[in-house]
Amino acid sequence: MRGGDHPGFEDLGYAMPDTDRERRLGVPEVVYGPGKTVEQIVGVVRSLLAANEGPVLVTRVGPDTAGAVAAEVPGGSYDATARLIVWRPAAQRIFEVAVVSAGTSDAPVAAEAAAVASALGLVVREVRDVGVAGIHRLLARVDELRSADAVICIAGMEGALPSVVGGLVGCPVIAVPTSVGYGATLEGVTPLLAMLSSCAAGVVVVNIDSGFGAAVAAHRMAPR
Repeated sequence: MRGGDHPGFEDLGYAMPDTDRERRLGVPEVVYGPGKTVEQIVGVVRSLLAANEGPVLVTRVGPDTAGAVAAEVPGGSYDATARLIVWRPAAQRIFEVAVVSAGTSDAPVAAEAAAVASALGLVVREVRDVGVAGIHRLLARVDELRSADAVICIAGMEGALPSVVGGLVGCPVIAVPTSVGYGATLEGVTPLLAMLSSCAAGVVVVNIDSGFGAAVAAHRMAPR
C-alpha cells in the first residue's frame, strides 16, 4: 500500500524515493535498475520527476526493461551501451571531463561514465583504447587530457593506466577498475588494488565497473 507523502521522501509501499536529495546534493536520487520490476521503476521515476526539477536517471537496464519503462513514462532517452535511461538532462556546465578507457572491452563502463556525466551537465570528451600496452596512443592525446578539468580513467587487466595518467595531468583523476581480464585479474580486484596503491599521488578510486560512481564524483568536483 502507498503510505503517502512525508517530509523529504514519498512512501510508495515497496520503495521510499528520496525526494529531498536534489535540494541537499544538487541532483535527484538515481534509480538502480537491477532487481526492480518495471512497475517499481516506473513508480519511483514518476515520484522523482514530480518532486524535482533536475535529471532523473535509471542505471543498468537492458533494452526490454527500458522499452517497457519508456512506454509508461514518456520523455526519457535510452543509451543501450551505457544501459541508462535519462529524463530531463541537465543544462551543460563549463566543466570538462575526459573519459579515458584502456581497451575496447572497457567500453560499457566508459559509456556509462560518459552518459551519466553528460546527463548531469558536464562536458564530456571520450578518449578510447589508449592502454599502456601501446602507450604511444596515450601520449598522442596528452594535450587533450591536460586541458580537461577532471579525468575519469578506466582500465582492467593490471590497472596501470590511471597511474600513468596521474603522472601526466594536474587535474583530479578518478580511477575506475573494470572486471576485464584473465583469471588473475580476479574480476576486477587486481586493478582495484593496483589503483588504490598508485604511486601517482591523489588519484581517487571508485568501485569495480562503476562508471556511474566516477561520473557522480566528477559532478561533485565541479563548481556549483
